[in-house]
Amino acid sequence: MSQVVKVALLGLGEVGETFAEHFLEKIQEDHVKVEIVAAAHHNLESPVALGFIQNGVPVFKDALEVVSMGAKVDIIFDLTGDPELRKKLRVALQETHNKHTVIAPEVVAHLLWNFFGEGELPHSEKTGY
Repeated sequence: MSQVVKVALLGLGEVGETFAEHFLEKIQEDHVKVEIVAAAHHNLESPVALGFIQNGVPVFKDALEVVSMGAKVDIIFDLTGDPELRKKLRVALQETHNKHTVIAPEVVAHLLWNFFGEGELPHSEKTGY
């Protein structure tokens, strides 16, 4: 695959922060054609949010703002565990006629994590569904 997959990470809490750190490590070490193009977190002062900001990645306080990026985002990893946000994301994608971007829930993050071989990803009690 020669196309770069453009990813947004929503929720940089315990699960999201751990996932983001290891995801970035895999991208950089293995030269995977994946680019993190946006992130969202309620605390823009968190270490991971600040790291993204310092590297020129837009970080939004309101996760729904990622939808405004349109087809510049291929996959939205929703790691918030918030079922209401997931519904709002789907509605926003439909309202903006975005048929390109897909939403990957926590279970997909856990699937990828199994390939990382990094032990256990912190587990959220909420699945977002």
